[in-house]
Amino acid sequence: MLFWATTLAYIDRQVFSLLAPDLQSKIGWNEQQYGYMITAFQAAYAIGLFFVGRLIDKFGTRIGYSFVVGLWGIAAASHGLASSALQFGLARFFLGIGEAGNFPAAIKTTAEWFPKKERAFATGIFNSGSNIGAVIAPIMVPIIAIHFGWRWAFVFSPLLGLLWIVCWLSIRRTPRVDETEVVEEAPKWITLLGDSGTWAFAIGKLMTDPAWWFYLYWLPKFFHSNFGLTLDKLGLPLVVIYVAADIGSIGGGWLSSALIGRGMNVKKARRIAMFLCAACAVPILTVTNTKNVWYAVFVLSLATAGHQGWSANLYTLVSDIFPKKAVGSVIGIGGMAGSLGGMAFAASAGHILQTTGSYVTLFAMAGLTYLVAFGIIQLLQARRR
Repeated sequence: MLFWATTLAYIDRQVFSLLAPDLQSKIGWNEQQYGYMITAFQAAYAIGLFFVGRLIDKFGTRIGYSFVVGLWGIAAASHGLASSALQFGLARFFLGIGEAGNFPAAIKTTAEWFPKKERAFATGIFNSGSNIGAVIAPIMVPIIAIHFGWRWAFVFSPLLGLLWIVCWLSIRRTPRVDETEVVEEAPKWITLLGDSGTWAFAIGKLMTDPAWWFYLYWLPKFFHSNFGLTLDKLGLPLVVIYVAADIGSIGGGWLSSALIGRGMNVKKARRIAMFLCAACAVPILTVTNTKNVWYAVFVLSLATAGHQGWSANLYTLVSDIFPKKAVGSVIGIGGMAGSLGGMAFAASAGHILQTTGSYVTLFAMAGLTYLVAFGIIQLLQARRR
């Protein structure tokens, strides 16, 4: 169920970026306006994460998750009614509010069901839904847009979201309990903000989430501008890239869980997995120098796989450190930081592309940010008792 919900969330995000080259010519926005529309989503996502994590801790995952899936489904479908950059921006804003609830609810559910040695693998599995969503969208969106019109492309995923809500509410859940873990009271908000563990997670999200948003929203435009790929030709390269990301998500989660299963301590296992995943992003510094579309697909596949393996382990750090009653809140704080980083990156990307027409700076930032974030996280974790 967590995998399904995450898949739907990323289908809803990807539809807009896939249609962006055609919509840009039909509706008439420029690169900077496109950056602002992405920024609207990121701003709403940040606002939503600041509050929704605490609300899910308070009301529980059954009711809270159902509500946010319904909210983002309505917002996603409303894109089909838009006819201007402003209207698309408003639809993106409300989509961001709703989708802010997905990861706090999903990570909290994982913490309720799985002991520490299994959480990274479980997180990797449901987090792979973000890649499956990005695979399904390039296949389905062109078919629907070409045969029925672009407005209908925004509708099919919300219908699946309605079915998800019915299934989620009908499931009787009896979470597994790890009897070796001590049940603690949830720390107060001020305590969480003063904890270096919260800052390690938040800075990790702040620095690396923008790279994933960049891949999600600008790769179709990058392939269109650099290699001349049109809507009907984008599907296969994007499918390959996001299947690789799927493998990275599951593989990165499996790696740290396997190391723990062989007797390595939790902290060291997470550190090894995160460093290897961070290193996978470095080769994309060369992507703008090639004229071979499949070389670009290869290095981007490596980078997206690394990101998702990194993400699975970064999320799991929270449930390693904090009691279950605080997980939603910390995920919300860190997610807000990641969304603020994505918002700044989106606005900067639009400005850079509008003025230079080059992706060199953007890929350089995306390629190096993981290793820098890894170093900062290690310093902050070393300070935490």
